[in-house]
Amino acid sequence: MPGSVFTFYSYKGGVGRSFTLANVAVLLARWGHRVLCLDWDLEAPGLGDYFRPRLPAKPAGGVVDLVDDFRCGRFAPEAHVMRLKDVGELDFVAAGTEESGYVGQVQEIDWAALYDDGFGEYLERCREQWSAEYDFVLIDSRTGISDIGGICTAHLPDHLVVLFTANRQSIRGAMDLARRADTARNLLPFDRSRLTVLPVLSRFDNREEYDRSETWRGIVVDETAELYRPWLDQSVTAETMSRHLTLPYVSYWSFGEQLPVLSEKTPSADQIGFALETVAAVIACRLDRTDLLAENRDAYVAAVRASRQEFKHDLRVSIPRSSVGTANKLVAELEKLDVRVVKSLSGDRSLLVRAEDDARHLCLLVDGKVSRWQSAEVELFLHRTLGQDRRVIPILTAGTEAASLPGYVGNLRYLRLGGSRGPAEVARDLIGQLKGFTSLVDAGDDVDLAAVLTRARGSRLRPSRWDLVDELVTALQAAAAAGDGARTRELAADLAVATKPLTPNGDGHHPAPIPTRQSIDWLLRTLDARVQTTTQQPNHRKDHG
Repeated sequence: MPGSVFTFYSYKGGVGRSFTLANVAVLLARWGHRVLCLDWDLEAPGLGDYFRPRLPAKPAGGVVDLVDDFRCGRFAPEAHVMRLKDVGELDFVAAGTEESGYVGQVQEIDWAALYDDGFGEYLERCREQWSAEYDFVLIDSRTGISDIGGICTAHLPDHLVVLFTANRQSIRGAMDLARRADTARNLLPFDRSRLTVLPVLSRFDNREEYDRSETWRGIVVDETAELYRPWLDQSVTAETMSRHLTLPYVSYWSFGEQLPVLSEKTPSADQIGFALETVAAVIACRLDRTDLLAENRDAYVAAVRASRQEFKHDLRVSIPRSSVGTANKLVAELEKLDVRVVKSLSGDRSLLVRAEDDARHLCLLVDGKVSRWQSAEVELFLHRTLGQDRRVIPILTAGTEAASLPGYVGNLRYLRLGGSRGPAEVARDLIGQLKGFTSLVDAGDDVDLAAVLTRARGSRLRPSRWDLVDELVTALQAAAAAGDGARTRELAADLAVATKPLTPNGDGHHPAPIPTRQSIDWLLRTLDARVQTTTQQPNHRKDHG
């Protein structure tokens, strides 16, 4: 998936725009994303001051040099990129050199003339390269209304992050810019989706004057409500989301250019790092799944933080105390197949206090019913899963009825222990599910097709009965080749009846004819075959019309 471009904009200075962008960039990089930051505030660049301690050297060029490259017919946007140290894959393009000639470079630029000469197409090529090489491209735009602002707010971004403070000039300026950008975007000769806007209330102090701050929060929500409609989940109010997208005023961080997300590793709700994590998580989700954010902010952020993590274990097996022996055999078979497994026994409270999970998938061993502990374990797992390939796979013991299980388990594709399917067979099928493989033949759980075929192969029947069995086996081969699970189940049930001896074996009863045995062997091999299947993540974004 190509990367997303976010422009950070404010109508006036002093709202913490560069501060917010720099901290969000660090969080995204620490969470495993590839991030590029561009300082496009050419007349008052300052983003580099936040990164200076981690830059390998002073910038020798930057955004302004893209103009010189264009004029010279040179395309090398990567030449102006600098990699920050010790914060993941975070790259930076400064506004330009810090030498005295920089001001003259900026003053000489005529943006309108450049666009007439084709600079827009050149920037589009740069944008395509950035989007291909990075997960997130964050642009720091200059304040006010200008040609540069139009490039940053209409041409380049997929999303606009608008920061403002609790005063009418700041709010109305931000809203006016959002409307202008949307109008200008519709006139672009490039294919773009609708511009979505993330409104962020910044430097908001509700600790001293609570009643007054709540009055102003109401004003902010009323003035910015239209910005939420294109992307906010219908179950979430603008007022709720506004609270999540509020950056508090903390005087300590108002001095100098600082990155609190590096020092506040596990921030509490009253620290600015907490709010910055929330904004970064919304950006990481590309403004999606806001229903989960409203339901549980900590789980939402934890899931985003873990979305690119390397898991210590491939699988966690949740074990009820009634099935410890069976579970141990299953785990032993999985370990033979090089699966990194960890067990969790009902009542293991250490699982509930961990900030992050250490296993990618959850296997739920269900013996009769899902215990209350297992229900909590599934809920916690799902809360920590957002935009990740992580699965819950139930394994039902013999006698456990899928229809009696709660929907969040019974509706999942499950495996069953029992009959001819012991721990070794279930372990093999479990790995198949985790790797995206499914059986060529799905005979369901009502009929153990492998057991029926194996019994048929070893039966002794009268010749007339073998003729019927041969017809059923031939039909089963056709159903298997077509992948017709329903027909396979019907025929398997008929075969089970046909091979059930009606009289004691004796004279006139014979083993399976060779052609019939060969057909049965083909079906048994087919049951073991796997085909790669592809899955699509559901699109949870709500359509507000």
